[in-house]
Amino acid sequence: MSTRRIQFPGHDGSKLSARLDLPQGAHVATALFAHCFTCGKDIPAARRISARLSALGIAVLRFDFTGLGHSEGEFANTSFSSNVSDLIAANDYMAGENMTPSLIIGHSLGGAAVLKAAADLKSIKAVVTIGAPFDPGHVTHNFAAAVPEIEAAGVAEVTLGGRPFRIGREFLKDVAAAELAPSVANLNAALLVLHAPRDEIVGIDNAGHIFAAAKHPKSFITLDGADHLITRAEDAEYVAGLIATWSERYLGISRPAPPPGAPEGVLRISEADPKGFLTDITSGDGHHLVADEPLAYGGTNKGLSPYGFLSAGLGACTSMTIRMYARRKGWPLAHVSVDVTHDKVHAQDAETGVGDKIDTWRRRITLTGPLDDTQRARLLEIADKCPVHRTLECNSTVITELVQG
Repeated sequence: MSTRRIQFPGHDGSKLSARLDLPQGAHVATALFAHCFTCGKDIPAARRISARLSALGIAVLRFDFTGLGHSEGEFANTSFSSNVSDLIAANDYMAGENMTPSLIIGHSLGGAAVLKAAADLKSIKAVVTIGAPFDPGHVTHNFAAAVPEIEAAGVAEVTLGGRPFRIGREFLKDVAAAELAPSVANLNAALLVLHAPRDEIVGIDNAGHIFAAAKHPKSFITLDGADHLITRAEDAEYVAGLIATWSERYLGISRPAPPPGAPEGVLRISEADPKGFLTDITSGDGHHLVADEPLAYGGTNKGLSPYGFLSAGLGACTSMTIRMYARRKGWPLAHVSVDVTHDKVHAQDAETGVGDKIDTWRRRITLTGPLDDTQRARLLEIADKCPVHRTLECNSTVITELVQG
């Protein structure tokens, strides 16, 4: 993933600060991400979701609403309606860059804003809300004690998340008047509602109301164990994976197959968690995997280890090679399975001489079907002709070059 820092004019002309996360390979779609109330574009959940989508070829624009983060303007002069207008401005900017969004994602009050905006954005094919309120006015409970002062004085300073914000009377009027039901009912797009059952900021009943108001196609998934801000890395990863998988069906993404004889292309490996070992692996434009290390080695155990992938390659190639040979011979092989283990043993234990430890793979091959002894023996011989097996037993060369980041 590469990231471009950009600015574009918001609803009142103020310059809004944004990050455009771009895929390394083919660009197949574009998404907008709207952050939660008084949050920002750089919260962990937004970064992780954006990284996962970009790994699948979906560019993501995440920006700070007017008066927040690095964006210009006065937060005290903003409202729910201005957030909606900022989203429309973001959509128009991307359309002007020939990257018209087809997916829009909103977190908390940002989720309510995307529901309101999506009804007016004809290019949007899929909408995702995360912990969104059905009634935008729900947000005022975060500073309920200051509401009388805001109404009397016109503006007051409140503390949210340990930071001071000035909120004006117009904001209260605007969120009180906002109604999402008509917008949700008129969505011309698929809807995914994500909400944590124990969300203490926005109750899960809000998700039920949003889901009930929407027409099909719609999906509702609970985020068990997550908090409102999706602060845990594992929850952000889960949300990112859900959105990435769900959205492909509705965005109409078409990934062309390579021409016959073309190389498989670049296998791109990208760090997903700088504090751990979780790694994104993308093969071409259509396959995504994750690698990790076990808990005992400081990882989170969310994917195969590097040696696990190497063992999987040996096992898969063995199975395919056996199947291909049996099919060509017309032999009655009903099923093949391969168990692979990897270990490092002393060279002298492997009877190859004295020296350092060497890698040893053990395969246990099960062949099911009415095969005779001759056929089984021949298929066992064929297993040793598997291309990955040959590669592991040969001397290989790895050529490394440093690319300027």
